[in-house]
Order: sequence, then structure tokens, then C-alpha cells
Amino acid sequence: MISAAIVGGTGYTGIELIRLLSAHPEVSIDLLTSRSEAGTRADEIFPSLRGISNIVFSDLGDKTLATLQKCDVVFFATPHGVAMKQAEALTQAGVKVIDLAADFRLQSLADFEHWYQQSHACPELLKTAVYGLPEVNRDKIADALVVGNPGCYPTTAILGLKPIIDLQNQQAVALIESRIVIDAKSGVSGAGRQASLALNYAESTDNFKAYSVEGHRHLPEIEQGVAQLLDSKFNHRIRFLPHLVPMIRGMLSSIHMELTDAGALIDWQQVFEQSYASEQFIDVMPKGIYPDTRSVRASNRLRIAVHQDNERAELTVIVVQDNLVKGAAGQAVQNMNVMFGFDESLGLNFAPIVP
Repeated sequence: MISAAIVGGTGYTGIELIRLLSAHPEVSIDLLTSRSEAGTRADEIFPSLRGISNIVFSDLGDKTLATLQKCDVVFFATPHGVAMKQAEALTQAGVKVIDLAADFRLQSLADFEHWYQQSHACPELLKTAVYGLPEVNRDKIADALVVGNPGCYPTTAILGLKPIIDLQNQQAVALIESRIVIDAKSGVSGAGRQASLALNYAESTDNFKAYSVEGHRHLPEIEQGVAQLLDSKFNHRIRFLPHLVPMIRGMLSSIHMELTDAGALIDWQQVFEQSYASEQFIDVMPKGIYPDTRSVRASNRLRIAVHQDNERAELTVIVVQDNLVKGAAGQAVQNMNVMFGFDESLGLNFAPIVP
């Protein structure tokens, strides 16, 4: 058994981590922190945990920090800016860190400071951090001390583009035009558990809206994913536009591209099927079948559909996932499994919930 701690366990990703790790056969949750709920049992706040976990929240004080340094892995399910203040002391003590916020996602300090409006507390440690997308970065994750868990939208975008960028690099010829449009929708849980008028039931129900139209902080993460993680040999201009839809869980991203003459000769359905044939959490749908968000609800699975229209020279890739699982806590557990040499599906191999 490895000893795990969760810092910031009262949000939606925090409760998902408790749910998933409580069922993991190789993990013991030995510490759970919350400044606002210190001394309270987790199952008092989340009755769904009754009979599953009786752990009590602790305050994040000096005594708690000493306990964190005795753990094998610490998950940060906290706002941006928290993990980077604690990560150096933890890694120096030999603790592995998985941050579900943005502190270790962007390698560009300028981008981080621009989009998150704060200076980075440990830029040298950031250089050694690994972007936690196992289907792309598995080997590096295995040796990492710090993993930056990807954002939910970038997970769908990067995995939706990976087979295309890989084949384009391999053939050394442009298969899609430079312009990529990502039209993405998320359920309201993606905004977190804080009180907000925009997330009030009367405001969000029976409503559908775009947000961050002028620019979203996940755009530089997607651009970094294409240019650096996927090592694209071709430049691409990406337009990313997120939307809020009146559902609790779920995320659907439609990625639109124009095919070049060379790209129109490719059977993209076959390319995607071959690219992800060995990935247990990625399901490429049969041709002509398109996934909906409830087909992945509460699971770590991500489903992809490919639509190719050679007459219009267009390619559309549709990606769905549960934003709290594969888009957050489930991916964090998947990263932990890789880091500790466990089977990657351990604690995650469960079916989606329907309805």
C-alpha cells in the first residue's frame, strides 16, 4: 500500500479523488486537508462517502505539512497557486506530487503569469515537471516527481489531434490546413463548487452560453500540447471557444479542420483506430457512430468519433469525456498508477453510469 494525501478535498475534483482512491487496492488515504472544514468527517459533507471513507479533514498547518512529507504521493485539488508553494519541500522529502490545478502545466512563465495573474513560486522545479497525459507522455510520467495534471478541455483537444499530428510528422507533409477550430462544451461542475451567481440553478438551467470568447487560459495549454508535447513539425493556428451547457457532468469537444489534397487521401477512421488500439481508456467509435456525454459519465473513458468529408475537404473529430474523471481526478489516478508502476487501469476500470 502507498500512502496518499489529498490537499483540498472539499471541491468536486477532491470528492472524486476520495471516491476513486478509496476503491484503489494499493492506496491508503492517510491525510485529507481543508482549511474551512478541519475537524469534520468527509462523509458529513459528502453523504455519498458513508460506509466508504471515515477520514476527517485536517487544517493545512505546520504539523500537517510534516505529515505530508511522510506520504508517498500528494494530490493537490486546490485553486491555482497552492501546489507550487508546497511542492519543493515535498519533492525534497521524496514525495511525488500530482497537481490538478495549473501550477505545473505551462512551461512558459510568461504564459503562466499572463493567464493566471501570479508569479510562479518554483520556476526551477517547473522545468522538471511532466505534463500528465499518459497516452502521450507515459514514459516521462513514470520517472516524474511532479506531474501537472492536464486541464479538462486540453485533454480532449490534444488527444483528439494526436493521431493527425503524429501522421503529419511521420509523412513530413501537411495533411490539414493550418487553421484548427475547437468548439467545446462542458457541464457546470467544470467551474468548481464555489458559490457563483452564474452557476445558480435558475441562471444555468435551460440556458446555453459561450464564455471567455476573447481568450481562455486553456488555449496556451492546447497550443503547448500541439507544438511541444506532440512536437508538431507544422505551425497551426488554433481557435478555441468553450461553452457552458446545463448539465452537471460531461464534456464534448468538436474539432474542425480542412484537409489538404494529401490529407484527403488518408482514411482517418483507420488512422485513429490504429493509433489508439492499445489504449484502454480511449474508445474510437465505429464509422458513422457518434458518442454522447452520458456514455462516459463517472468513468475514466474518453470516446472519439471521426467524420471525414472529402467533397468539402473537411475533417471533424468529436471527443467526449467526464470532465471530473478523465478530465481531472481519474486522469490524476491514472498518472499515479504510471508513477508507481501499477497497472494503469487499477482502481479505474469501471463502466460508465447510465442513465
